[in-house]
Amino acid sequence: MVILLNPGPVVLSERVRKALGKPDLCHREQEFIDLQNKIKTDLLDVYQLPADKWASIVFTGSGTSAMEAMMTSLIPSHGKVLIIENGIYGERLTKIANMHNIEHVVLHHEWGEEIDLEKLEGELRYHEELSHVAVVHHETTTGRLNNIDVISELCKKYRNVPILLDGVSSFAAEEIKFEEWNIAACAATANKCCHAVPGTSFVIANREAMQQMSATPARTLYLDLVTYLNAQDNNGTPFTQSVQTFYALAEALDELKDKGGWEKRQQQYWKLMDIVRNGLDKLNIKAYFDKEDCSCVLNAFQLPEGVNYQELHDKLKAVGFVIYAGQGGFEKSLFRISCMGEISESDMERFTDEMGKIINS
Repeated sequence: MVILLNPGPVVLSERVRKALGKPDLCHREQEFIDLQNKIKTDLLDVYQLPADKWASIVFTGSGTSAMEAMMTSLIPSHGKVLIIENGIYGERLTKIANMHNIEHVVLHHEWGEEIDLEKLEGELRYHEELSHVAVVHHETTTGRLNNIDVISELCKKYRNVPILLDGVSSFAAEEIKFEEWNIAACAATANKCCHAVPGTSFVIANREAMQQMSATPARTLYLDLVTYLNAQDNNGTPFTQSVQTFYALAEALDELKDKGGWEKRQQQYWKLMDIVRNGLDKLNIKAYFDKEDCSCVLNAFQLPEGVNYQELHDKLKAVGFVIYAGQGGFEKSLFRISCMGEISESDMERFTDEMGKIINS
């Protein structure tokens, strides 16, 4: 068995894997609607969100499709979004805005940098026309967990600007304060902290924010969240959904609930990540961030001097572990480890043992 230490797809539990083998189902039948409704309810329950104020909108696609659906569906034609960048996924939000001609301002940081609150406040003060702020919660480029608490306070201070949150790599494992953070929508996916398979993504959206968009012409056909919400609120779906991945997500959400919810999942991730951080530290392999600056979901580590990433990757894969490369300018200096999925403490202890054998060979 290969242990995936990449940030999704994840090692599946046996019960989620079995769910993929459930009977074939037409997406126009009542049985599918029941499945879809269960998923929508269970997604809201992850953060105890009331269904009269919040909607979970589920569709077939990757995490990027959820980001694109959120950006194109929640920003009106007369709106303008401030996009905060400090990694590749913040920059992806900007790419989406550019491709769809969404008016925007970019607050750029180098990858991994802490968000400059003074500059953010300056942008919010100067650009009175801003309708939204878009930001990545957990930037897996480096593992940094952006401080949405302080960002949201500034947004509330300046005209109560709502937040579009990329929660693709944090939903179901990190705290997300939907009400306190003035979130208009949060994009996420099934195949990361939810522990399901790739193919289903979703947006948790404020119903009032969605209602405000109901009279606005859609920017896309397939990714228009207003269309999905109207259909799903009326026990339908506008397009063919990936039924088997829906089965997997439904089972994974049951498993999440059975295991104590996002708080317990966060604790488990940190328990596993601490084994990695402590084990690698003994090998003089340093974490890129202090623990308080990064997410429980993924941490980045410095490649030891003289160690080539590809060689390290291949040697670890040969003994059953898949690690993740650094991106862009970090390609030759970092590697990344995620502890999502069906991974045990003994798995991570064996991983650090194998790292030791490689480094000391």
